[in-house]
Amino acid sequence: MKSIGIDLGTANSRIFVKGKGVILREPSAVAVSETTEEVLAVGLDASRMAGKTPDDVTVRRPIRSGVIAQFDAAVAMVDVFLQKAGTSLSGRPRVMVCVPYSINDVERRAVEEVILEAGAKSVALIESSLVAAIGAGLRVTHPRGSMIVDIGGGTTEIAVMSLGAIVVARS
Repeated sequence: MKSIGIDLGTANSRIFVKGKGVILREPSAVAVSETTEEVLAVGLDASRMAGKTPDDVTVRRPIRSGVIAQFDAAVAMVDVFLQKAGTSLSGRPRVMVCVPYSINDVERRAVEEVILEAGAKSVALIESSLVAAIGAGLRVTHPRGSMIVDIGGGTTEIAVMSLGAIVVARS
């Protein structure tokens, strides 16, 4: 069974596949026709359209401050990103998604629903600061405090972690 990691960032999103590494890095943007609600472009293609579209086409940013701001646009974005990456969720993989430490239960559920709507078997959410610390090689499982500053396009988080969990964090 495939394992996929997704970082839905305010500015950019990334997809990681176990055994292959990061296979997609694109702007978190969706171009939509306002008259038909049809998705015209996603990611880099949509970002390049910003400011150059007719009045009935808008470029949306479905993720704000690390949370889902526009559900349908986010589902379309994730679906197209997985297609571009050559990884569909049709095999129903396990998906882990990075989320800000400060999001509430409703925002967590929205992230889960976007990924499940795209076809995942299961979704696990993990705090972005913890992922950043692991990626930076910090020994987060040791009984010693480690601090990480995760600067994103819409949210900056500072966290102290120990024994594999976040002890305190601010966004």
